[in-house]
Amino acid sequence: MISDRLKGLRVIRTALPAEAAKIAALHHRARSTYYPDGLPDDGVDWTAAWLGAVERPEGQVLCVVEAGEITAVASFRTPEGAPAGTVKLFQFHVDPAHWRTGIGTALHTACLEQWRADGRRTAVLDVHVDNRRAQAFYARQGWVPDPEQPPAEGDHHLYLRYAVRGE
Repeated sequence: MISDRLKGLRVIRTALPAEAAKIAALHHRARSTYYPDGLPDDGVDWTAAWLGAVERPEGQVLCVVEAGEITAVASFRTPEGAPAGTVKLFQFHVDPAHWRTGIGTALHTACLEQWRADGRRTAVLDVHVDNRRAQAFYARQGWVPDPEQPPAEGDHHLYLRYAVRGE
């Protein structure tokens, strides 16, 4: 039976515009886990934001698809004003129902492969201070505090850096 064979199949590919609403829903589920008082209403139309990220020519959105469902997503591009060779990981989310299954590591590896292929030397990101799970994940992957962006008083984000090396 085909559906039985597809259950274990994991594909990492570029996200499609038609998937923006599903990606936004996954984003909401993942972000909801690390806000102690519940996910704040930031007024952002996340479906539109994800559609913009998918359609942005200078950026890329990768997604993990398992058995026809999107289970993780990563969005990255060169941030405005950044030095050449720098890429920013703007969003990286694994559906909480799929945590601790290796999906995040597989998606992170795919991002690294793309950054190397694009000639990137440095990757940066910011992570919410209450998102301890993500901080631990990034540390395991080799991300370190960004010396050029130390934590500022009152800021709710930590800034991390990754040295992207070619193979």
